[in-house]
Amino acid sequence: MASNLQMNPQLEQIHGEIRDHFRALANGFHKLDKIKDSNRQSNQLEELTGKMRECKRLIKEFDHEIKDAEGRTPEEVNKQLNDEKQSMIKELNSYVALRKTFMNTHGNKKVELFDMGTGVSEPTAQENVQMASEMSNQELIHAGTKTMDETDQAIERSKQVVHQTIEVGTQTASTLKGQTDQMGRIVNELDSIQFSIKKASQLVKEIGRQVATDKCIMFFLFLIVCGVVAIIVVKVVNPHNKDIRDIPGLAPPVPTSRRLLYVRSG
Repeated sequence: MASNLQMNPQLEQIHGEIRDHFRALANGFHKLDKIKDSNRQSNQLEELTGKMRECKRLIKEFDHEIKDAEGRTPEEVNKQLNDEKQSMIKELNSYVALRKTFMNTHGNKKVELFDMGTGVSEPTAQENVQMASEMSNQELIHAGTKTMDETDQAIERSKQVVHQTIEVGTQTASTLKGQTDQMGRIVNELDSIQFSIKKASQLVKEIGRQVATDKCIMFFLFLIVCGVVAIIVVKVVNPHNKDIRDIPGLAPPVPTSRRLLYVRSG
């Protein structure tokens, strides 16, 4: 049936790895009965337990890929893939039961807790409880202590991550505050520059008005001077012109009769 299933490359790879592990489990349990040394049996059983854990993980990945591609896959194909998943779960549970049977038969109590979780089947959780009940108090204390140590380590790592996050947040806040202060100073400097530009514009306008006023005054003074000079010239050239009044401060021309009397008396 598996060869007729329509799978994407990811599903095919996961499915192939699961089947490889199942073949390895079948061969491993077949060889386990032939091993007489208890230490080798324990090592072989631990190796098989690791393969079963890996199978459980791969079955979860297989189920996740089926759900991701559910909308893009025909309903009939989805049904076949889910049936294949259930078949692999049953096969894995059979190996778990075989492992339990071997433990009961050979009286091997020194095994680790095998937590398959609730993702495989409900009988597996019951088997785990039974395995724990078969362990001695010392082994249970050791397993509990080991779990607590791992939990403490995980908590310490979480604390370190939180501490690093707080430090990064503090540095970011400090940088943002510095940039905000710098922006405030830039805004104040821009306001000062704008005020200076306004004052300079007003001063330039004032200077321009003063220059224009000074030019007008100079122009009128120039006209007055030119008028006075023109009157003086005309008065000197034509002193008998009655239409031109005497300029204040300028002596009138000497009469001709006086000059003649002066000549006669001389």
